[in-house]
Amino acid sequence: MIYQPRNYSINCKGNLINLQHPLVMGILNVTPDSFFDGGKFTEENTILERVRQLVTDGAKIIDIGGASSRPGAALVTESEEEARLIPAIELISTHFPELIISVDTWRADLAEKAIRKGAHIINDISAGQFDVNMFETAARLNVPYIMMHLKGEVTSMHQKFEYSNLIQDVIHYFQEKIVALRKMGVKDILIDPGFGFSKTTTDNFLLLNKLNSLQILDVPILVGLSRKSMINNTLNISSKDALNGTSVLNSFALMGGATILRVHDPKEAQECIQLFQAVTATK
Repeated sequence: MIYQPRNYSINCKGNLINLQHPLVMGILNVTPDSFFDGGKFTEENTILERVRQLVTDGAKIIDIGGASSRPGAALVTESEEEARLIPAIELISTHFPELIISVDTWRADLAEKAIRKGAHIINDISAGQFDVNMFETAARLNVPYIMMHLKGEVTSMHQKFEYSNLIQDVIHYFQEKIVALRKMGVKDILIDPGFGFSKTTTDNFLLLNKLNSLQILDVPILVGLSRKSMINNTLNISSKDALNGTSVLNSFALMGGATILRVHDPKEAQECIQLFQAVTATK
């Protein structure tokens, strides 16, 4: 059964972004050590060139990360992450003033600085677990907040956890946090199931298979499957060869109700969306 998108929207500094039709979020890692594109986009000219290509290929949102969350990545200090993130946000907001920018950080103070400098959305992989001030910050700034499912701490979030019922655990995890955020006044909440975090390859595929179960939470779903190890391990390939596998899984995600596809390759993700819409438009 193909999921029919709901009429979601989020408010980004006074501009309503319609999520009834799925959107592409392009990944921009201004880090030296990200698993796929680390070190490629650390200079002003390469950053602008990358953003321009992401937008040309169909990205409506740019997600900027200054600290890698790949397995085995060293923990980056807040000052180092800030030195990477803030200049990039200022640069992009100056050259692309109409572009929606998401800041990928779990640090509340840094998230606030990023919003003040031109970002519109907070994308927190820890859902407030790594910084207890994050929920209050998102509420006070009145910006859309993306939270991801994971277990453990900063140094253990890639360990494999045993779940008695993975889907129920994910739903309960988000239910508690959505209630807390609503009480604090956060209006625009999005969830990310956290593929590749605290889960085995089997867990990841089960979560994708049951993605439509998360519709009970009645919030938009962001999915980040791009070139992940669940593809590489299954097909015995490297991340550089995982574009086709990414497109296949993104198509399944759309059928399960994904609203935003977070990807390294917007062109192919946008093609998945166009074909998905062609199928769902038939009666």
